[in-house]
Amino acid sequence: MAALNRIDAAQPVEQLHVAQNLTYNWRYDTTRKQLMRLYENAKRDQWDANKRLDWSIDVDAEAGLVPDAAIGIYGTSLWKKLTPGEVERLRHESITWQLCQFLHGEQGALLASAQIVDSVPWYEAKQYGATQVMDEARHVEVYRRFIQEKLEHEYPVNPQLKELLDAILTDSRWDIKFLGMQILIEGLALAAFGIMRDTTTNKLLRELTAAVMEDEARHVAFGVLSLRELYSDLREAERHEREDFVYEACLLMRDRILNREVWEAMGMDVDECIAVSMRSPLAKEFRRRLFSKIVPNVKSLGLLSDRQRARFAALGLLEFETHAPSDVDEAVVAMKRALRLAS
Repeated sequence: MAALNRIDAAQPVEQLHVAQNLTYNWRYDTTRKQLMRLYENAKRDQWDANKRLDWSIDVDAEAGLVPDAAIGIYGTSLWKKLTPGEVERLRHESITWQLCQFLHGEQGALLASAQIVDSVPWYEAKQYGATQVMDEARHVEVYRRFIQEKLEHEYPVNPQLKELLDAILTDSRWDIKFLGMQILIEGLALAAFGIMRDTTTNKLLRELTAAVMEDEARHVAFGVLSLRELYSDLREAERHEREDFVYEACLLMRDRILNREVWEAMGMDVDECIAVSMRSPLAKEFRRRLFSKIVPNVKSLGLLSDRQRARFAALGLLEFETHAPSDVDEAVVAMKRALRLAS
């Protein structure tokens, strides 16, 4: 399929001026045993994309890498108006847009995890954070390669995702980087990856996703373990500020999943496609499941006050508060499950 490369070739590099604290820690005794367990797991479970994944597997995006039901307008009058060729193109555009947002999110995670190594005051967290930098570099590698070699065109970063990434990367407080990246973006990604792994019909994409999920489960656990300690004695004003950050980030991430850029690329009525997608029961369920990892983790950090619960209830997300939060042991279970499904 002939398609334009939608990355702006004239502006490939963007610079942000960041207020960044750098923290030494001259005490090398380890007291945070769970973080050190996570570090040992991360060392043990590093993987090489060239050896682990079979890049010779064919990928036919027009035939559908995920079920058509994942596309917001599926089964509606808008879908029925599409020609067979347009359906094939929409499949290609939709999966490309989704995987490109995964790629852009992984680059943001690469930058944020590098900042965390600089700024977090705990020796154990610096040590684990360094393994996450390597993880994120590998994730950028595999998604870049899949998109460029198998899908052959690209979408730029979604504006809402970019706004959230910029907010995380330019905030000087290390805990906001943890909260935004490890809890929110990584939690959302882990749920999205789980849906992709369980529904894709392509073996390469399934195994790639399962491999990435092994790392992502540890990353979320890293954020939960680190912030539980810090947030145990926050002042009320500080807690409210972080609750507001979480809520506004959830709004941004919810609005990111509207695929506006796909409808524009298809030359379709963007507002009509979005309205139809928002009413789709399958699309609603997809958006709802994406927050299944975030809400219990937010609760475990003490950031689900009555006012926050009311806001989450309005978003239809409060049902997830009873789910188990991420932890080191859950990360191990998720890793083993991903390995089993990939085999």
